[in-house]
Amino acid sequence: MINRPTDETPEALDELASEYVLGTLSAEQRAEVQQRLRSDIALRNAVDNWERRLLGLTKLAEPQTPSAHLWQRIERSVNALNRPSSTTRTITPATWWNRLSLWRGLTGAGLAASLLLGAMLLTQTTVKPTYLVVLVAPQDKAPGWVIQASNPREIQLIPLGVVEVPADKALEFWTKAEGWQGPVSLGLVKPGQTLSVPLDKLPPLEPNQLFELTLENSNGSPIGKPTGPIQFIGRAVKVL
Repeated sequence: MINRPTDETPEALDELASEYVLGTLSAEQRAEVQQRLRSDIALRNAVDNWERRLLGLTKLAEPQTPSAHLWQRIERSVNALNRPSSTTRTITPATWWNRLSLWRGLTGAGLAASLLLGAMLLTQTTVKPTYLVVLVAPQDKAPGWVIQASNPREIQLIPLGVVEVPADKALEFWTKAEGWQGPVSLGLVKPGQTLSVPLDKLPPLEPNQLFELTLENSNGSPIGKPTGPIQFIGRAVKVL
C-alpha cells in the first residue's frame, strides 16, 4: 500500500487525479495511483470529479465504425489476456469484473482517447496532433477549450462552447515553457471561434508547456504580460 505524501497539497492531489484520468502518467506512476485509490478517499474523490468533468467531452466524437484491422488487433489483445500463464494466478470472471483498478484504467484510457478524437473531429483533419491541451476553468475545472498541434510550429485553439466576455474586455492567449523568462502572448481570442496560431517566432513546443487565457482590456494587456484573472489554463501533453 502506498500512502499519501505528507507534503502533498490539495492542488498537487487534484493535478495527479487529472493526469490519471487523462492517461498521461507513466506506467509506474499509474500503478502507484491505482494502489492509493484502494485506501485514499481524497484521491478517489478527486479522480471521480475529473471523470465527471471530462465525460461531456466524449460527446464531441461521433460514433465511428472500427476498421477490420482494428477489430483484429482488439481480438488479438483479448486472446492474449485470456491465455493462461503458469506464472500468474487464475482470475475468475467474478474477480476480474470487480477489479476496480482495471475499470479505472479503462475509464482513463477511454477519456483520453475521446479527448483526442474529439479534437481531431472538430478540426476535420486526418493528421493526428503531436500535442494536446485541455484548458479548464481554475474555479470548477470545467473544460472550455482544446489546443492541438499537428506539427511543432502551429497550434489550434478550439472552443468547446461559447464563453461570455464583458463588452470592454477580451480574452488573451498566453504560453510559457520551462526556462522562459515569462509568458508570451499568442494574441486575442474571440469567444466561440477557432484560432490558428503560427509559432515561427517561438521555440518548439514541449511537454508540460503552460497555456492559459486571461481576461484583459479590449486591446489586450498593455504591458505584454498577463494582468487580468485566468479564465482557462492547462498544460501540453505529448500524444505521439
